[in-house]
Amino acid sequence: MSAFDEVNIRELRNNGGRVLDRVARGETLSVTRDGTPVAELTPVRRRSLSADQLIRAAKRLPKVDPDRLRADVDTVVDQSW
Repeated sequence: MSAFDEVNIRELRNNGGRVLDRVARGETLSVTRDGTPVAELTPVRRRSLSADQLIRAAKRLPKVDPDRLRADVDTVVDQSW
């Protein structure tokens, strides 16, 4: 018995996009034929970014005004308790 959620071949064929959406969100699914597991669909491991890539990406982020951010947060978060 599989420890993963199962989808049968018919479901995979008829709803392939939805099945793959589940996998893309991190689920591993067991594909069954006549109730017997025959394959597993697992998410592709994402390649880690190097420190240089992260620094370059961070430099492209918009500047944040901390006072304005705090004011925005204060308008939506109840801090009375």
